[in-house]
Amino acid sequence: MKAAVLNSPGNLELITRPEPKAGPGEVIIKTAANTLCGTDYRLFTGAKTAGVRPGVVPGHEISGYIHEIDKEAEQYLPGVKVGQQATVSIVVSCGSCRNCLRDLEHLCLNLELFGYALDGGLQEYITVPAHAVKRGNVIATDKELDPKALCLAEPISCCLNGIDNYRVELGDTIVVLGAGPIGLLHTQLAYAQGASQVIVSNRSKPRRDLAEKFGAIGVDPTAEDLEKRVLELTGGAGADAVVVCIGAPELAHEALLLAREGGRVSYFAGFPKGSTSVMEPNLIHYKELSISGGSNARRRDVKRAITILESGAIDTDAMITHEFPLSRVHEAYEAVNKRLGVKIAVVPD
Repeated sequence: MKAAVLNSPGNLELITRPEPKAGPGEVIIKTAANTLCGTDYRLFTGAKTAGVRPGVVPGHEISGYIHEIDKEAEQYLPGVKVGQQATVSIVVSCGSCRNCLRDLEHLCLNLELFGYALDGGLQEYITVPAHAVKRGNVIATDKELDPKALCLAEPISCCLNGIDNYRVELGDTIVVLGAGPIGLLHTQLAYAQGASQVIVSNRSKPRRDLAEKFGAIGVDPTAEDLEKRVLELTGGAGADAVVVCIGAPELAHEALLLAREGGRVSYFAGFPKGSTSVMEPNLIHYKELSISGGSNARRRDVKRAITILESGAIDTDAMITHEFPLSRVHEAYEAVNKRLGVKIAVVPD
Protein backbone atom coordinates (compact mmCIF):
# COMPACT_ATOMS: atom_id res chain seq x y z
CA MET A 1 0.00 0.00 0.00
CA LYS A 2 0.99 3.65 -0.39
CA ALA A 3 1.71 5.75 2.68
CA ALA A 4 2.99 9.29 3.22
CA VAL A 5 5.65 9.34 5.93
CA LEU A 6 6.89 12.47 7.69
CA ASN A 7 10.53 11.63 8.33
CA SER A 8 11.41 15.08 9.62
CA PRO A 9 10.18 18.66 9.10
CA GLY A 10 9.91 19.31 5.37
CA ASN A 11 10.64 15.68 4.51
CA LEU A 12 7.33 14.05 3.57
CA GLU A 13 8.00 10.86 1.62
CA LEU A 14 5.50 8.74 -0.30
CA ILE A 15 6.49 5.11 0.21
CA THR A 16 5.15 1.63 -0.40
CA ARG A 17 4.81 -0.69 2.58
CA PRO A 18 3.04 -4.02 3.17
CA GLU A 19 -0.71 -3.97 3.63
CA PRO A 20 -1.29 -4.48 7.38
CA LYS A 21 -2.99 -7.42 9.02
CA ALA A 22 -4.82 -7.07 12.34
CA GLY A 23 -2.77 -8.22 15.30
CA PRO A 24 -4.21 -9.15 18.70
CA GLY A 25 -6.94 -6.65 19.64
CA GLU A 26 -6.38 -4.52 16.54
CA VAL A 27 -8.70 -3.12 13.89
CA ILE A 28 -7.76 -2.27 10.31
CA ILE A 29 -9.59 0.61 8.62
CA LYS A 30 -9.45 0.99 4.86
CA THR A 31 -8.99 4.71 4.27
CA ALA A 32 -11.62 6.45 2.15
CA ALA A 33 -10.49 10.06 2.62
CA ASN A 34 -8.45 12.34 4.83
CA THR A 35 -8.87 16.11 4.91
CA LEU A 36 -5.99 18.41 5.79
CA CYS A 37 -5.93 21.37 8.14
CA GLY A 38 -3.51 24.12 9.06
CA THR A 39 -2.06 21.98 11.84
CA ASP A 40 -1.02 19.35 9.31
CA TYR A 41 1.00 22.01 7.51
CA ARG A 42 2.54 23.19 10.80
CA LEU A 43 3.62 19.60 11.48
CA PHE A 44 5.09 19.44 7.99
CA THR A 45 7.15 22.63 8.42
CA GLY A 46 8.22 21.81 11.99
CA ALA A 47 6.32 24.76 13.47
CA LYS A 48 4.58 22.16 15.65
CA THR A 49 6.62 19.24 16.99
CA ALA A 50 5.10 18.31 20.36
CA GLY A 51 4.04 14.68 20.39
CA VAL A 52 5.10 14.10 16.77
CA ARG A 53 6.99 10.87 16.12
CA PRO A 54 9.60 10.96 13.33
CA GLY A 55 8.43 8.63 10.58
CA VAL A 56 4.75 8.97 11.45
CA VAL A 57 2.03 8.87 8.80
CA PRO A 58 0.26 12.24 9.22
CA GLY A 59 -3.45 12.92 8.87
CA HIS A 60 -6.01 13.15 11.66
CA GLU A 61 -9.26 14.02 9.82
CA ILE A 62 -9.99 10.45 8.82
CA SER A 63 -12.79 8.46 7.26
CA GLY A 64 -12.86 4.89 6.05
CA TYR A 65 -14.43 1.47 6.33
CA ILE A 66 -13.80 -1.36 8.76
CA HIS A 67 -11.56 -3.77 6.87
CA GLU A 68 -10.60 -6.30 9.55
CA ILE A 69 -11.48 -6.84 13.21
CA ASP A 70 -9.30 -9.12 15.28
CA LYS A 71 -11.27 -11.55 17.44
CA GLU A 72 -9.96 -9.94 20.64
CA ALA A 73 -11.24 -6.57 19.44
CA GLU A 74 -14.83 -7.67 18.82
CA GLN A 75 -15.89 -7.19 22.45
CA TYR A 76 -15.09 -3.47 22.19
CA LEU A 77 -17.07 -3.01 18.96
CA PRO A 78 -20.50 -4.55 19.62
CA GLY A 79 -22.61 -4.62 16.51
CA VAL A 80 -19.84 -3.23 14.28
CA LYS A 81 -19.17 -5.26 11.17
CA VAL A 82 -16.54 -5.44 8.46
CA GLY A 83 -17.47 -3.01 5.71
CA GLN A 84 -19.13 -0.52 8.05
CA GLN A 85 -18.18 3.14 7.71
CA ALA A 86 -16.05 4.45 10.56
CA THR A 87 -13.66 7.11 11.79
CA VAL A 88 -11.37 7.40 14.80
CA SER A 89 -11.44 9.70 17.78
CA ILE A 90 -7.88 10.92 17.45
CA VAL A 91 -7.14 11.45 21.16
CA VAL A 92 -6.13 8.14 22.72
CA SER A 93 -6.29 8.78 26.45
CA CYS A 94 -5.00 6.73 29.35
CA GLY A 95 -8.21 6.85 31.39
CA SER A 96 -6.39 7.09 34.72
CA CYS A 97 -4.52 10.41 34.95
CA ARG A 98 -5.96 13.36 36.89
CA ASN A 99 -7.43 14.94 33.76
CA CYS A 100 -9.07 11.76 32.52
CA LEU A 101 -10.61 11.28 35.96
CA ARG A 102 -12.03 14.83 35.75
CA ASP A 103 -13.77 14.18 32.42
CA LEU A 104 -10.93 15.90 30.56
CA GLU A 105 -9.75 12.93 28.51
CA HIS A 106 -9.00 15.25 25.59
CA LEU A 107 -6.38 16.89 27.86
CA CYS A 108 -4.97 13.54 29.02
CA LEU A 109 -1.48 13.85 30.45
CA ASN A 110 -0.43 10.70 28.58
CA LEU A 111 -2.36 11.18 25.36
CA GLU A 112 -1.34 9.89 21.96
CA LEU A 113 -2.77 11.42 18.80
CA PHE A 114 -3.44 9.80 15.44
CA GLY A 115 -1.35 11.61 12.86
CA TYR A 116 1.17 12.69 15.50
CA ALA A 117 2.43 9.65 17.43
CA LEU A 118 0.13 7.05 15.86
CA ASP A 119 -0.03 6.57 12.10
CA GLY A 120 -2.89 8.57 10.63
CA GLY A 121 -4.96 8.80 7.49
CA LEU A 122 -2.47 9.56 4.70
CA GLN A 123 -2.16 5.88 3.86
CA GLU A 124 -4.40 3.28 2.27
CA TYR A 125 -4.96 1.23 5.44
CA ILE A 126 -4.84 2.37 9.07
CA THR A 127 -3.96 0.07 11.94
CA VAL A 128 -5.84 1.03 15.09
CA PRO A 129 -3.73 -0.37 17.94
CA ALA A 130 -5.30 -2.57 20.60
CA HIS A 131 -5.15 0.03 23.38
CA ALA A 132 -7.03 2.55 21.18
CA VAL A 133 -9.64 -0.06 20.26
CA LYS A 134 -10.08 -0.90 23.94
CA ARG A 135 -10.55 2.79 24.81
CA GLY A 136 -13.37 3.06 22.24
CA ASN A 137 -11.58 5.23 19.69
CA VAL A 138 -13.05 3.42 16.68
CA ILE A 139 -16.42 5.06 16.02
CA ALA A 140 -18.78 3.71 13.37
CA THR A 141 -21.55 5.67 11.68
CA ASP A 142 -25.23 4.75 11.80
CA LYS A 143 -25.96 6.29 8.39
CA GLU A 144 -23.73 6.23 5.34
CA LEU A 145 -22.08 9.62 4.78
CA ASP A 146 -19.99 10.96 1.95
CA PRO A 147 -16.51 9.79 3.01
CA LYS A 148 -15.07 13.30 2.65
CA ALA A 149 -17.88 14.68 4.79
CA LEU A 150 -17.13 12.19 7.57
CA CYS A 151 -13.59 13.58 7.75
CA LEU A 152 -15.12 16.76 9.18
CA ALA A 153 -16.23 14.88 12.29
CA GLU A 154 -12.81 15.61 13.79
CA PRO A 155 -12.78 19.42 13.41
CA ILE A 156 -16.49 19.60 14.26
CA SER A 157 -15.88 17.62 17.45
CA CYS A 158 -13.21 20.15 18.46
CA CYS A 159 -15.62 23.01 17.75
CA LEU A 160 -18.29 21.32 19.87
CA ASN A 161 -15.87 21.06 22.77
CA GLY A 162 -15.10 24.77 22.38
CA ILE A 163 -18.80 25.67 22.20
CA ASP A 164 -19.44 23.72 25.41
CA ASN A 165 -16.93 26.09 27.03
CA TYR A 166 -18.13 29.43 25.59
CA ARG A 167 -21.80 28.50 25.05
CA VAL A 168 -24.21 29.53 22.33
CA GLU A 169 -27.61 30.47 23.71
CA LEU A 170 -30.90 31.06 21.93
CA GLY A 171 -30.95 34.49 20.28
CA ASP A 172 -27.23 35.18 20.78
CA THR A 173 -25.08 37.34 18.57
CA ILE A 174 -21.77 35.57 17.94
CA VAL A 175 -18.69 37.20 16.45
CA VAL A 176 -16.29 34.86 14.67
CA LEU A 177 -12.83 36.24 13.97
CA GLY A 178 -11.59 34.35 10.93
CA ALA A 179 -13.36 32.55 8.11
CA GLY A 180 -11.05 29.63 7.58
CA PRO A 181 -12.48 26.11 7.90
CA ILE A 182 -12.76 26.37 11.69
CA GLY A 183 -14.41 29.78 11.61
CA LEU A 184 -16.88 28.57 9.00
CA LEU A 185 -17.72 25.53 11.13
CA HIS A 186 -18.27 27.70 14.21
CA THR A 187 -20.56 29.88 12.09
CA GLN A 188 -22.75 27.00 11.00
CA LEU A 189 -22.78 25.40 14.44
CA ALA A 190 -23.75 28.69 16.09
CA TYR A 191 -26.81 28.97 13.88
CA ALA A 192 -27.63 25.30 14.46
CA GLN A 193 -27.60 25.98 18.22
CA GLY A 194 -29.94 28.97 18.05
CA ALA A 195 -27.83 32.09 17.45
CA SER A 196 -29.83 34.93 15.91
CA GLN A 197 -26.90 36.42 14.04
CA VAL A 198 -23.26 35.57 13.41
CA ILE A 199 -20.82 38.29 12.40
CA VAL A 200 -17.73 36.98 10.62
CA SER A 201 -14.60 39.09 10.22
CA ASN A 202 -12.13 38.12 7.52
CA ARG A 203 -9.95 39.90 4.98
CA SER A 204 -10.64 37.42 2.18
CA LYS A 205 -13.73 38.23 0.12
CA PRO A 206 -14.25 34.62 -1.07
CA ARG A 207 -14.17 33.43 2.56
CA ARG A 208 -16.57 36.20 3.61
CA ASP A 209 -18.85 35.30 0.71
CA LEU A 210 -18.95 31.70 1.90
CA ALA A 211 -19.69 32.81 5.46
CA GLU A 212 -22.55 34.90 4.10
CA LYS A 213 -23.82 31.87 2.20
CA PHE A 214 -24.11 30.21 5.61
CA GLY A 215 -26.18 33.18 6.84
CA ALA A 216 -23.45 35.27 8.47
CA ILE A 217 -22.87 39.02 8.22
CA GLY A 218 -19.44 39.42 6.65
CA VAL A 219 -17.13 42.26 7.68
CA ASP A 220 -13.84 43.22 6.03
CA PRO A 221 -11.71 44.46 8.95
CA THR A 222 -9.40 46.30 6.55
CA ALA A 223 -12.27 48.39 5.18
CA GLU A 224 -14.63 48.73 8.17
CA ASP A 225 -14.32 49.48 11.87
CA LEU A 226 -15.24 46.04 13.24
CA GLU A 227 -16.02 47.26 16.75
CA LYS A 228 -18.32 49.98 15.42
CA ARG A 229 -20.08 47.51 13.12
CA VAL A 230 -20.65 45.03 15.95
CA LEU A 231 -22.11 47.77 18.14
CA GLU A 232 -24.43 48.84 15.30
CA LEU A 233 -25.69 45.28 14.87
CA THR A 234 -26.25 44.73 18.59
CA GLY A 235 -27.91 48.01 19.56
CA GLY A 236 -24.72 49.19 21.26
CA ALA A 237 -24.39 46.13 23.49
CA GLY A 238 -21.61 44.10 21.87
CA ALA A 239 -21.49 40.40 21.11
CA ASP A 240 -22.72 37.71 23.46
CA ALA A 241 -19.71 35.58 22.51
CA VAL A 242 -16.57 36.19 20.47
CA VAL A 243 -14.64 33.27 19.00
CA VAL A 244 -11.03 33.80 17.92
CA CYS A 245 -10.42 31.37 15.05
CA ILE A 246 -7.10 32.79 13.82
CA GLY A 247 -3.94 32.46 15.88
CA ALA A 248 -3.05 36.16 15.58
CA PRO A 249 -1.97 37.56 18.96
CA GLU A 250 -3.43 41.01 18.26
CA LEU A 251 -6.91 39.48 18.13
CA ALA A 252 -6.72 38.49 21.79
CA HIS A 253 -7.31 42.09 22.86
CA GLU A 254 -9.75 42.91 20.07
CA ALA A 255 -12.01 40.04 21.16
CA LEU A 256 -12.35 41.63 24.60
CA LEU A 257 -13.45 44.92 23.02
CA LEU A 258 -16.15 43.23 20.95
CA ALA A 259 -17.85 41.34 23.78
CA ARG A 260 -20.75 42.79 25.75
CA GLU A 261 -20.82 43.10 29.53
CA GLY A 262 -21.16 39.60 30.93
CA GLY A 263 -20.16 38.15 27.56
CA ARG A 264 -17.87 35.27 26.67
CA VAL A 265 -14.62 35.10 24.73
CA SER A 266 -13.13 31.91 23.32
CA TYR A 267 -9.50 31.75 22.28
CA PHE A 268 -10.20 28.74 20.13
CA ALA A 269 -7.33 29.03 17.66
CA GLY A 270 -3.89 27.72 18.44
CA PHE A 271 -1.36 30.55 18.66
CA PRO A 272 2.32 30.31 17.70
CA LYS A 273 4.31 28.66 20.47
CA GLY A 274 5.67 31.21 22.89
CA SER A 275 3.60 34.07 21.47
CA THR A 276 2.32 36.76 23.80
CA SER A 277 -0.36 39.41 23.53
CA VAL A 278 -0.91 42.79 25.13
CA MET A 279 -4.44 43.27 26.42
CA GLU A 280 -6.27 45.46 28.90
CA PRO A 281 -7.25 43.22 31.84
CA ASN A 282 -9.72 45.84 33.09
CA LEU A 283 -11.93 44.87 30.14
CA ILE A 284 -12.27 41.44 31.69
CA HIS A 285 -12.65 42.89 35.19
CA TYR A 286 -15.25 45.57 34.58
CA LYS A 287 -17.19 43.79 31.84
CA GLU A 288 -17.14 40.55 33.87
CA LEU A 289 -16.16 38.53 30.83
CA SER A 290 -15.83 34.76 30.86
CA ILE A 291 -12.73 33.54 29.02
CA SER A 292 -12.23 30.02 27.69
CA GLY A 293 -10.17 28.00 25.25
CA GLY A 294 -10.75 24.86 23.24
CA SER A 295 -8.32 22.05 22.54
CA ASN A 296 -9.01 18.64 21.02
CA ALA A 297 -12.18 16.67 21.73
CA ARG A 298 -13.55 13.71 23.67
CA ARG A 299 -14.84 10.48 22.12
CA ARG A 300 -18.39 11.59 22.84
CA ASP A 301 -17.76 14.84 20.96
CA VAL A 302 -16.87 12.81 17.87
CA LYS A 303 -20.13 10.89 18.20
CA ARG A 304 -22.02 14.19 18.51
CA ALA A 305 -20.22 15.49 15.42
CA ILE A 306 -21.28 12.45 13.41
CA THR A 307 -24.89 13.01 14.50
CA ILE A 308 -24.68 16.62 13.32
CA LEU A 309 -23.24 15.52 9.97
CA GLU A 310 -26.01 12.95 9.60
CA SER A 311 -28.58 15.69 10.26
CA GLY A 312 -27.31 17.79 7.35
CA ALA A 313 -26.69 20.86 9.55
CA ILE A 314 -23.24 21.37 7.99
CA ASP A 315 -22.86 22.22 4.30
CA THR A 316 -20.01 19.79 3.65
CA ASP A 317 -20.10 20.24 -0.12
CA ALA A 318 -19.32 23.93 0.27
CA MET A 319 -16.60 23.20 2.83
CA ILE A 320 -14.62 20.55 0.93
CA THR A 321 -13.51 22.34 -2.21
CA HIS A 322 -10.50 20.41 -3.54
CA GLU A 323 -9.44 16.78 -3.80
CA PHE A 324 -6.06 15.19 -4.50
CA PRO A 325 -5.07 11.52 -4.86
CA LEU A 326 -2.60 10.22 -2.31
CA SER A 327 0.05 10.03 -5.04
CA ARG A 328 -0.13 13.85 -5.23
CA VAL A 329 -0.02 14.43 -1.48
CA HIS A 330 2.72 17.06 -1.81
CA GLU A 331 0.43 19.14 -4.04
CA ALA A 332 -2.29 18.80 -1.42
CA TYR A 333 0.01 20.22 1.24
CA GLU A 334 0.97 23.09 -1.03
CA ALA A 335 -2.72 23.80 -1.61
CA VAL A 336 -3.15 24.11 2.16
CA ASN A 337 -0.17 26.45 2.31
CA LYS A 338 -1.65 28.66 -0.42
CA ARG A 339 -5.09 28.55 1.24
CA LEU A 340 -6.62 27.17 -1.90
CA GLY A 341 -10.37 26.89 -1.42
CA VAL A 342 -11.47 25.82 2.06
CA LYS A 343 -10.81 22.16 2.90
CA ILE A 344 -8.46 19.90 0.96
CA ALA A 345 -9.22 16.17 0.79
CA VAL A 346 -6.69 13.44 0.03
CA VAL A 347 -8.13 10.15 -1.21
CA PRO A 348 -6.50 6.83 -2.14
CA ASP A 349 -5.61 6.52 -5.82
